[in-house]
Amino acid sequence: MGEGRAGGERPHTQVAVRETAIPGLLVVDLVVHGDSRGWFKENWQRAKMVAAGLPDLGPVQHSVSYNAAVGVTRGIHAEPWDKFVSVVHGRVFAAWVDLREGPTFGAVHHEELDEHTAVFVPRGVGNSYQALSEDVVYSYLVNDHWSPTATYTMLNLADETVAVPWPIPMEEAVVSEKDLGHPRLDEVVPMAPAQVVVLGAGGQLGLALAEVLAEVSPGARLVGRDELDLGDAAAVSGFDWSGVGTVINAAAFTAVDAAETPEGRRTAWAVNASGVAALARAAVEHGFTLVHYSSDYVFDGEQDRSGGSGEGAALAPLGVYGQSKAAGDLAVSVVPRHYLLRTSWVVGEGKNFVRTMASLADRGVSPSVVADQVGRLTFTDELARATVHLLGLGRGSGPEGAGPEGARTGRAPYGTYNVTGSGQPQTWAQIARAVFAHFGRDPQDVSDTTTEAYSAGASGPVSPRPAGSVLDLAKIEATGYRPGDHLERLAAYLDRLDEVSGA
Repeated sequence: MGEGRAGGERPHTQVAVRETAIPGLLVVDLVVHGDSRGWFKENWQRAKMVAAGLPDLGPVQHSVSYNAAVGVTRGIHAEPWDKFVSVVHGRVFAAWVDLREGPTFGAVHHEELDEHTAVFVPRGVGNSYQALSEDVVYSYLVNDHWSPTATYTMLNLADETVAVPWPIPMEEAVVSEKDLGHPRLDEVVPMAPAQVVVLGAGGQLGLALAEVLAEVSPGARLVGRDELDLGDAAAVSGFDWSGVGTVINAAAFTAVDAAETPEGRRTAWAVNASGVAALARAAVEHGFTLVHYSSDYVFDGEQDRSGGSGEGAALAPLGVYGQSKAAGDLAVSVVPRHYLLRTSWVVGEGKNFVRTMASLADRGVSPSVVADQVGRLTFTDELARATVHLLGLGRGSGPEGAGPEGARTGRAPYGTYNVTGSGQPQTWAQIARAVFAHFGRDPQDVSDTTTEAYSAGASGPVSPRPAGSVLDLAKIEATGYRPGDHLERLAAYLDRLDEVSGA
């Protein structure tokens, strides 16, 4: 059980946010300016409160309720949205019980509220209030519109297992018949987290995400292109986003060279830019967290080829694919709750450079491979694990109600993160030699060529490539995530190819 301190006896000179025994339930000490005429306060002040550590609520509805008599008691109700509760007039005893799935189910916090105090109540945390004075007026800000079809989770006010110490006993309180009939804790079905939706679930990254999410978010909804085509902006806007807390967008047009053709150019912009912009608008409108994946192709490759580009490096795409991805990045950047994961040289299930080199090695072919582009491989399961880490999934915090501080919610701060394998950067030719050596071929069977020569010998359009694709990993490492060495991961990947080919 958690206990707060009584309100009403202390002035505050600045907004302060206090944590409680319930993850994500935050108490806000407000600044109240008073004199003989009365008082004034900033009941909701986004900039100050977010700076103090409160989640950026994004309210869409303001409701006010009134209790005339002492002893009126309401609850315990857990709602499917976040809520910012404050007292406009009067004095209240309030209690909260965590009714979400997870290790803190049943945790309790209570304290007295007055005009000096407000509380951020995350989705799925039951809240209840008992009037300790006459004429109590409550203010509620919520980040979703009330709906008659919304699903609530209820708990009995008198449940012995949570043992809320009501100042006015239940037999003396004024309680509705409906509230008296709520179930005890052992009968409550915990509220599941807001839904995680994966777009592009049939692609290489989508498959890796599905595998990782099966362990930490088994209720994730996997959406393939047949259900939602990101290239159709109208379909994205019209998709049913109700009940969605996080959208992970693994859908993209990644045919880099085909993007240089007239048809490919239109498709690349439709999927990577227009569709992503529609998705960003939906995220703002519906308040969900948006995870999106970007590329080293948004840079021109002139950055330090060994140190790498940081997240704030200037966008300077060379080709259509990079330009369309950069446009999508800009759209995602305006979403209040977003993670933009920028990566390079992606390898997963299906056709990829490593598998192509393995096939050439097996068939006795001695290829010429580009030796003037430098980067690190990124395996799709690395990207998937980094995504789960940033979202805080599997660490006791659901995917909803994220704030600006990972320590409060289990999430990392929102923003852009570079995610690739770690270790010594390599050229494509060096990677090819490592593959050949693994399969018993002489690495020198791979000869060097230049990007210019490779492009001149191609049978169709070739997109310009950044020469330097090394991305600085310091920011994501600062969150506690350590990407694996890409050459070690390559060896493990090739071992799996061995197992498959030998099966």
